[in-house]
Amino acid sequence: MSNLTPNAVSPEAKSAATEFLSTFRTFKDDMSRSMTEMGQRIDTLDRKAADVRRPALSASAIDELPHKKAFSAYVRTGDDDGLRVLDVEAKGIYSVTGDGGLLVDPGTADTIQGVLQSGASLRAISRVVNVESSSYDVLADHGEIGFDWTSEGATFTETTAAAVERISIPLHELSAAPQATQRLLDDAAFDVEGWLAERVAERFLRAESQAFVNGTGVNQPTGFLTKPSVANASWTWGNIGYIPTGTDGDFDPNNPGDALVDLVYSVEAEYRSGAVFIMNSRTAGEVRKMKDNQGRFLWMEGLQAAQPPLLVGYPALIVEEMPDIGTDAHAIAFGNFTQGYTIAERPDLRILRDPYTARPNVTFFATKRVGGDVTDYAAIKTLKFGTS
Repeated sequence: MSNLTPNAVSPEAKSAATEFLSTFRTFKDDMSRSMTEMGQRIDTLDRKAADVRRPALSASAIDELPHKKAFSAYVRTGDDDGLRVLDVEAKGIYSVTGDGGLLVDPGTADTIQGVLQSGASLRAISRVVNVESSSYDVLADHGEIGFDWTSEGATFTETTAAAVERISIPLHELSAAPQATQRLLDDAAFDVEGWLAERVAERFLRAESQAFVNGTGVNQPTGFLTKPSVANASWTWGNIGYIPTGTDGDFDPNNPGDALVDLVYSVEAEYRSGAVFIMNSRTAGEVRKMKDNQGRFLWMEGLQAAQPPLLVGYPALIVEEMPDIGTDAHAIAFGNFTQGYTIAERPDLRILRDPYTARPNVTFFATKRVGGDVTDYAAIKTLKFGTS
């Protein structure tokens, strides 16, 4: 019969079991710490990845976000409640009018203004001022200031005073009325603000460009070509001087480029710095064929995409509202329009949503106030396609 009892455990077995349990607990603690650290690393990576995916918003963008949402709601559905609850006076962005119209948000207004400034219009080269009133006054100083040589103790002789004239530029209302279907406006993926800015800018650009060149001054700006014109040899203030080509409805057949040179030097030296040619595409097509006596083209394309072409050394701007070459047509103008023509406008742009008049389309009536007129008659000259 054995001396060992059935439940007896040897000291060696107890020691081995105790060591195993201690090692397992240590392993378990190490694995727990590793898992915790790994989880923390994963959380950190997730946050970094989320930051990369998330578009950055500047402080100003965050501030404008509620206004952008409110403006979008108004354009899409006509709901202006969001606009009315905003702190308009603090933000200075919207102004809901009694007829339901409002000032557009700065982003849309800036987009429209950018298109107008960069378009092929007289606005790109003229002086543009923002006003808060219904007109803008310019003091035009023309005429020679008298002078005299004198010496110390000599009797002072009064000189002739310069002629100063006040030119008032009234502001007129310019409107555009693009339309969109309500279904298109309901589409959440549709960039309604971008669409509206593009359509309004297109219509404003065409209307302004036409008025700055040919406007009558009645309910629209006064175009520089509607001013009285006289041969430059007998030019006086209040008229636009011109140089004749010497040929009825065409350039001189033998020396066509001479008229362009004469036109350049009909403008006084103080204005030639910053002067520009303007003409339409059809006239430019004829001018581009001209060469000098050495066979070199008078028209040179800009060396870079952003640079305008040069005509006898001066920039040339294509303005489609200029007349075609024809009998007695003033088809080319040259001068410093920054000094010669002033555009005055109010900075605000209003929009009114009309879902009823043209159903099922929604019409957006956008309006702004703008005026323009010649403010220095000595700065602009034209080329007349005639004999005298």
